[in-house]
Amino acid sequence: QVQLVESGGGLVQAGGSLRLSCAASGRTFSTYTMGWFRQAPGKEREFVAAISWSGGSTYYAGSVKGRFTISRDNAKNRVYLQMNSLKSADTAVYYCAAADRGGTYYYTDLWYDYWGQGTQVTVSS
Repeated sequence: QVQLVESGGGLVQAGGSLRLSCAASGRTFSTYTMGWFRQAPGKEREFVAAISWSGGSTYYAGSVKGRFTISRDNAKNRVYLQMNSLKSADTAVYYCAAADRGGTYYYTDLWYDYWGQGTQVTVSS
């Protein structure tokens, strides 16, 4: 069992930055693929970024590539999402997710076994 708790959301002006953090419980964190998803009001949850268990591979949605960076610290059981050059379109609830597997379906929420409660990110224009 893995419990995930996100933090770091808030209100920021367009062009600004935020760093989201996800703290994970469980001794096997270092074996999990970790992902970030987001859901804006009235829209479906969408993939943002993912990182392999070792941190050696990272994946991004096209809409955030070059602006967001996912990273992890297995010693601290944490995964991060650094968000730069934020736009109003980035406004959403951001969720951290963990998958007890590797593979190529990191971009779909069905791939993940555990989810955090979400943290709100609001970008004002």
